[in-house]
Amino acid sequence: MRILFITQWFHPEPFLKGLPFAKELVRLGHEVQVLTGFPNYPGGRLYAPYRIRLLQREEIEGVHVVRVPLYPSHDKSGSRRFFNYMSFAICAAVIGPWVVKRADVAYVYHPPATVQFSAAAIRLFRRIPLVYDIQDLWPDSLAASGMFTNRFGLWCVDRVCRILYRLAKKIVVLSPGYKDELIKRGVPQDKLEVIYNWCDDSNAAPVKKDPALASQLGLAGHFNVMFAGNLGKGQALGSVLAAAEIVQAKYPDVRFVFVGDGVEAEGLKQKAQSLRLSNVLFLGRRPVSQIGGIMNLADVLLVHLKNNDLYAKTIPSKTQAYMAAGKPILMGVKGDAADLVLRAKAGFECEPENPESIAGQIERLRAMPKEELEKMGENGKAFYMQELDRRIGAKRFEEIFRSVARGRDN
Repeated sequence: MRILFITQWFHPEPFLKGLPFAKELVRLGHEVQVLTGFPNYPGGRLYAPYRIRLLQREEIEGVHVVRVPLYPSHDKSGSRRFFNYMSFAICAAVIGPWVVKRADVAYVYHPPATVQFSAAAIRLFRRIPLVYDIQDLWPDSLAASGMFTNRFGLWCVDRVCRILYRLAKKIVVLSPGYKDELIKRGVPQDKLEVIYNWCDDSNAAPVKKDPALASQLGLAGHFNVMFAGNLGKGQALGSVLAAAEIVQAKYPDVRFVFVGDGVEAEGLKQKAQSLRLSNVLFLGRRPVSQIGGIMNLADVLLVHLKNNDLYAKTIPSKTQAYMAAGKPILMGVKGDAADLVLRAKAGFECEPENPESIAGQIERLRAMPKEELEKMGENGKAFYMQELDRRIGAKRFEEIFRSVARGRDN
């Protein structure tokens, strides 16, 4: 098959369904082309050596990539984020239909939902059937993040999304909760498929810990609770710092380690200082090649999001990365994500945004024998390999793409 990816983000940006997914489809014998923007996520600054131009074509490991202009931004400003999303949507809608090659099916990655405008234009002019991969429910996630709160505007976004959903032949979602929610919004059940996300397992933790790295980072001799990923509003990590304050008074050997960057990073550092937390480390953003080694120094890996109904329906992508790393997981997210970890017997859940609950479960994990913690990690890795691995997910997508391509003229 000839498969077109339509996505605002692609390699070298850290993107879950990016180059590894495209390469897996190529390995399965398909031709893959990508319509995307110029890389600037997550920092909002253009990656070197790229510069914005009207059109750029490149070949990346057997995948043909077409880039169109966008406004680079990814900060706290809702207006700049809007221009970032809309600039790509408009450029891809205007330029895309004339520069992409013929395809049997188009894979459309959402978020942002604005990418659906580009997909709609390509469907109209090139008659390519669409498969949406919805990783973020709009307008729910806009409201939950605090980036956009105008009620009438959110209502308009919801109406537009419902219209655009009708253009897709199939819609893939990341959790049963998302599927149930879209059914409530009028999407036919037979149009919806659940495919759990995978992770970039090339960065899974190595078998052996690196004592020198542990000493270098200040993690040696501690019980390390690690959060690796975006330090944003949706992660609500102020509650984790409050838990660190509780734990610090009882167990000075417990260390809270944050790996990553984001719009809330400076605020979190200031809060840790004001609370005089000596048990908190911010390691900043690290090269992808280092993440596996750093995660392997953790005793527990933490997932945490705001306590709201939207996040109870999602499964944060770090859940799969943590399972693949073979470490116990403390899941500070209700609903589908917690159910997945508990089903795998890979860790415990705690009440999100509840410092006492977070602290209590960390104390429980700290008190467990090392063998039991290792068994949890092994359970998670085995579950990941059997249920969530990229090759399993790619085969399921391939089946959907084939069914849609066969029915394109119906």
